[in-house]
Amino acid sequence: MQTLKFFSPLTINSYPSHEYYECSADDMLEKLSSAEALYYKDEILAAIEKEKLPSEGDRGLMVYFDEDKVLAEKIYSLNPTVEEWNGELWGVMVAEVKGELTESEIKVLTDYFTGQYSDGYGEGFEQRPIKVEDGEIYVSFWNSENFFIKPEQELKQNSEPDLGCNTQTRGGM
Repeated sequence: MQTLKFFSPLTINSYPSHEYYECSADDMLEKLSSAEALYYKDEILAAIEKEKLPSEGDRGLMVYFDEDKVLAEKIYSLNPTVEEWNGELWGVMVAEVKGELTESEIKVLTDYFTGQYSDGYGEGFEQRPIKVEDGEIYVSFWNSENFFIKPEQELKQNSEPDLGCNTQTRGGM
């Protein structure tokens, strides 16, 4: 069994506590960069843990995968998380894999992640506020403008974390 990680940019919106403001919540929206989001890493990790369903058990999001029976047997579990890399907070899908994955299997898997982030797991997660000391944040694993998923090794082989994307845009600012 080996662990594979797949990284993607996050979009994080912050709403300061309402008690000091007389304007609407939309007027107070602040998009955080992925570097600023590091401050809330522990709260985000706690929200991800809380989001897990008992029916998913140890397999996580893999219980919903039904596209390829051979691949389903190779992948024991899929679990979303966040990690710091190069001074930024990233969305990470952690896969426990039996054996090696082919390029075509990685493509099927990353397509599945995209669906989970945009319509499945991620759609629900991004709609639930995460309470923080100065208000609420909303975390989206899906960013339709600058979204990508890269295997950890591919992402980290280039020492520049933005891979041609503007860091501010990727982080949502």
